[in-house]
Amino acid sequence: MSLFIIILLVLFFGYAIALVLANNSEIAVNLLFSQVPTTNLGLLLVLTIALGVFIGILLSVLLFRVLQNKLEIRRLRKEKADLQTKLDEANVVIEHSRQSHILADETKVTVPEQTITTIESDTRPLSDTRSL
Repeated sequence: MSLFIIILLVLFFGYAIALVLANNSEIAVNLLFSQVPTTNLGLLLVLTIALGVFIGILLSVLLFRVLQNKLEIRRLRKEKADLQTKLDEANVVIEHSRQSHILADETKVTVPEQTITTIESDTRPLSDTRSL
């Protein structure tokens, strides 16, 4: 990959030198609010091509990020909808089990309370029982 980039840069540099040598006439550039002194037409062409490539790369990177963010947002919205569906289903199951638990509590048979009677023990001393 790096070899490809090096070859591409060498070709671009060679093209730039060819443009400067082929277009060696001097030209004045008017930038609406300012005037650039006379420059070589070939150099001006190379600068505008480089500026166009740079701006194109920046715009493509920004556009790529925007598209990547849109895809991520779409994926997250779909995931949110799936999770919301699962949550709704879980809430229905919980509510159903809660209602069945309440019905089970209402239909339980109540067991009557048993009363415990205490038996009083004879508290007479042992000596009293012999005399009987």
